[in-house]
Amino acid sequence: MKILITDTATVRFNNDISLEPIAEFGEVTEFANITRAELLEIIGEFDAVLCNKTVFDSEVLERAEKLKYIGLFATGYNNIDLESASKKGITVCNAGSYSTDAVAQQTFAYILEHFTKLSKYDAFVKEGGWKRSPIFSPIIFPTDELSHKTIGIIGYGSIAKAVEKIALAFNMKPLVFTRTRGEDEKFVSFDELLEKSDIVTVHCPLNEQSREMMNESAFAKMRTGAFFINTARGGVVKEKALYDALMSGKLSGAAIDVLTSEPMREDCVLVDAPNILITPHTAWAPLTTRQRLLGIVCENIGAFLNGTPKNKVN
Repeated sequence: MKILITDTATVRFNNDISLEPIAEFGEVTEFANITRAELLEIIGEFDAVLCNKTVFDSEVLERAEKLKYIGLFATGYNNIDLESASKKGITVCNAGSYSTDAVAQQTFAYILEHFTKLSKYDAFVKEGGWKRSPIFSPIIFPTDELSHKTIGIIGYGSIAKAVEKIALAFNMKPLVFTRTRGEDEKFVSFDELLEKSDIVTVHCPLNEQSREMMNESAFAKMRTGAFFINTARGGVVKEKALYDALMSGKLSGAAIDVLTSEPMREDCVLVDAPNILITPHTAWAPLTTRQRLLGIVCENIGAFLNGTPKNKVN
């Protein structure tokens, strides 16, 4: 096969992982971050594509005369026009569940930072605050325990379940909102989750039902002083509504790893919001996680070539 990898810069950093295993399946052409013009010009030459966030819409797929397979270095696949791919007989496979532990870990890193103020106390000490303190334990920043707090989890896939497991270890009470609602009392309506949760964390896919579900109305229903987290997709949140909820003090804080437009735009309103922690879509990116991802991508290619595709999403 002739295989095109469109955005290796989003998968490896300073060449910390080798993509050499992919070469076992055919002749590989790599781009660090292919432009749309380059993609449109060369896509007709390739039998298979591997990508992370490169957009494959109907225009691109129309020119993909030989393409039979798209493999994603990601769980999400909203950058692929699945309907157009299916019409052309192109198999699309994602890498589900590779980043479960990493994203759950970062979710709790946000929570622990918010409730313990570790970075603020560290900065206080390094700026000489403790040296100048008249008491042994200067309590400057308000902190709190996680035990007995209610954590509202939106979505109930593998990441959400991992977050729930960690929450239970902290003696927290989980509530869950999902379209496939179970019988357990932890499964509640969207409104009930918002109203009862001290922390709301989003772990659902981006689709027409979830797009901007966290809007003005949703933030208004949350507890005053609640903490909001989004490690799912930026489009789930109406960013101006989140900004307003932080500015008004409705929320005590927020932590987000994703934005509607990535990389961040110059005019992104959330940059100037108070009490927000923003990371550049890196919750999925520990080295161990990316090595696991490469393994799944290679398994997917092998399964496709054997006529038994795995993790097929169309």
